[in-house]
Amino acid sequence: MTDPIADMLTRIRNAARAGHPRVDVPYSGMKLGIAGILKTEGYVRGVATVAQGKFRVIRIALRYDDDGECLISGLVMVSRPGRRIYAGHKKIPEVMGGVGLSIMSTPRGLLSAREARKAGVGGEILCNVW
Repeated sequence: MTDPIADMLTRIRNAARAGHPRVDVPYSGMKLGIAGILKTEGYVRGVATVAQGKFRVIRIALRYDDDGECLISGLVMVSRPGRRIYAGHKKIPEVMGGVGLSIMSTPRGLLSAREARKAGVGGEILCNVW
């Protein structure tokens, strides 16, 4: 696997399309931070670290509306290993006209685009969620 973050996003996207209640992702600190932001912003119901044998996984409980539709309708990787995308705090783009969410890696850690603008820091745009 060349890009573990892209793998995580693909697992979440596939589980949401299949209607699964949860998805397990191999553990890393960056993935746990991304999952935490998704929980804080209300896109997922819960995030937990679970031991499976001698490895740890991140268990993400997906969130659905009353009609059974997942709240994550789109999840796109922006910055890739071959092409990194950076934005200063004044030029952070909005996702879906402000309805969506960008997750950024900044000098202050992983932040949503809204938090990065408020803190006045830019960084690498990892992914967009809507």
